[in-house]
Amino acid sequence: MLVGILAVLALAAVSRSFGGEGLFSELLEMGGLALIAVCIIGRAWCSLYIGGRKIAEIVDRGPYSISRNPLYVFSFMGAFGMGALTGSLTIALLFLLVAALVFRATVKREEAWLSEAFCAAYAAYMARTPRFWPDPSKWRDSETLEIRPVFFLRTLRDGAVMAFAYPLFESLEYFQDIGWLRVVLSLP
Repeated sequence: MLVGILAVLALAAVSRSFGGEGLFSELLEMGGLALIAVCIIGRAWCSLYIGGRKIAEIVDRGPYSISRNPLYVFSFMGAFGMGALTGSLTIALLFLLVAALVFRATVKREEAWLSEAFCAAYAAYMARTPRFWPDPSKWRDSETLEIRPVFFLRTLRDGAVMAFAYPLFESLEYFQDIGWLRVVLSLP
């Protein structure tokens, strides 16, 4: 999977969107920044519920009441957002595809472990809660929530790494503009 990620990054380095600095490209980049912000905040929110509890119990409140994998849902948004920072819809979709492939394998492993560890309780949770696509009608929450700051801060830090995509892709664009990187492919 690392090869796939590196290949997409290499493609981003040698390509440019058809519109270059056109309105669509700029709007896509702004949308990408917004999705990265939503990703960081959403992942941190999810960690408030699951931080340190994942191997001890089935967390089925808050965002985990409407999706079994809300952390990954927010990560999908972040992956698309990172790709969108290139100004290319094609690269944004490739980032999303790589994330989907990585998380698909991860979710399968996690579900196997959770099924073995929690048996019928996890089967019931799987039956009532969608794997990815959130169903807000299923929202359930607790009156109180025990928060473990170390998990919250770690998730916030991990998500913030996505924000470094912005200066990376802006630097690539600059190096293309001054001729240090050659554009060999134009993408939509």
